[in-house]
Amino acid sequence: MSLPSVRTALSVNVNKVALVRNTRHLGIPSVTRAATLCLQAGAHGITVHPRPDERHIRRHDVFDLAELLQAWPDREYNIEGNPFHNLMDVAREVKARGLPLHQLTFVPDSVGQFTSDHGWRFPDDAERLRPLIAEAQALGVRVSLFMDAEPAQMAAAKAVGADRVELYTEPYAAAHAQGRADSEGQLARFAAAAQAALDAGLAVNAGHDLNRDNLTDFLRAVPGVSEVSIGHALVADALELGYAATVQDYLRAMAAAQD
Repeated sequence: MSLPSVRTALSVNVNKVALVRNTRHLGIPSVTRAATLCLQAGAHGITVHPRPDERHIRRHDVFDLAELLQAWPDREYNIEGNPFHNLMDVAREVKARGLPLHQLTFVPDSVGQFTSDHGWRFPDDAERLRPLIAEAQALGVRVSLFMDAEPAQMAAAKAVGADRVELYTEPYAAAHAQGRADSEGQLARFAAAAQAALDAGLAVNAGHDLNRDNLTDFLRAVPGVSEVSIGHALVADALELGYAATVQDYLRAMAAAQD
């Protein structure tokens, strides 16, 4: 299987696979099987967001996937969530078991929040985030902060110790769905935020509502994106196309940004 070469890593969020599984007690669809098929198709990593209520990813899924990724040493495991809820306990245990964990993405969501919808704010969140970022890095884990696309906030994210930021892309995705005129302003905003992050010494990730239709335009316009994390749209596409064909289609969309 020949896959396109891309500059940006694709991490597949498998939360929605777990959400469907949890509606019954049969263990299907399998989260680890979904991850395996995505990795076999060329995905560069797997992402999970284990919320405290376990409405999708459950605690055992985190460890099952970490064990799976031992067989894929060239791929990455990203766990996202609120570090003031359950995220750090999970991360500590993954590392204590000697399992792979490459990145923690700190997200400021509430316990019962429907989906992530805003980033950290500085200086408001700086002092409480600083020791947890340092702890994660002491575990040997990279830290990415979920951030709104505000250029002025990027230097502050670096100052608090973050390695990366993940730009919250829902505003761009919503504008893209409305048409090119709407999306161009958002693309300029995200490009400015990404450049500010790069200038501050941060790497740039992106995620939330990215899909096959809007991904190429985003990566063409926004500089230096190291990773995109995509879950809802990718899993929805996989219901029609299958995991392998879907991952390959996303990789083609990403490669098209380099044309």
